[in-house]
Amino acid sequence: MARVLILFAHPALQKSRVHRRLIPRTASHPDVRLHDLYEAYPDFLIDVKREQSLLVDHDVVMVQHPFYWYGVPPLLKQWMDLVLEHGWAYGSRGVALRDKWLLPVVTAGGGATAYRPGGYNRFTVRQFLAPLEQTARLCGMRYAPPWVVFGTHRLGPSEIEDQAAAYERLLRWVADDGLETLGDGIDAPVLRMEGTA
Repeated sequence: MARVLILFAHPALQKSRVHRRLIPRTASHPDVRLHDLYEAYPDFLIDVKREQSLLVDHDVVMVQHPFYWYGVPPLLKQWMDLVLEHGWAYGSRGVALRDKWLLPVVTAGGGATAYRPGGYNRFTVRQFLAPLEQTARLCGMRYAPPWVVFGTHRLGPSEIEDQAAAYERLLRWVADDGLETLGDGIDAPVLRMEGTA
């Protein structure tokens, strides 16, 4: 079993129709720990040593957030700037995160066709997340394709529940070491597997 840390960053969770349905699904998984950054650090004063300890104690880091102007929300960016220190996360002696998995979980208001070459946003979600992917590689982590809920603005209640159920299956799959089975799927634009998307 993999120990999974969800670094959750949503600056306006009370307005989210999708994340408010996904997050409760984490409670039924004993190997999954939800860490809400905006709840832990409303003042943006990040406890670097605490965060580093959490990372060391887990095998998989799921970075979960809404797609925020084609990237991560501001607190998550600050978290990366402060927590992933040279000599700890990267550099010749920075090996604390080596061989751990990084899996982005993202929601996007636009539909899947908007995130492709020639689409409305011109690039794939994975291309927009290239800084996160390169950060993982710099830290010696293994990077999984992002798991994405597209078209969140147009999803109805039953479609949101379908996505929440798929998210719960994703959590179970990740905790059961499913990432180790990715094989050639590691270069996919988004994570797709039977029963999760």
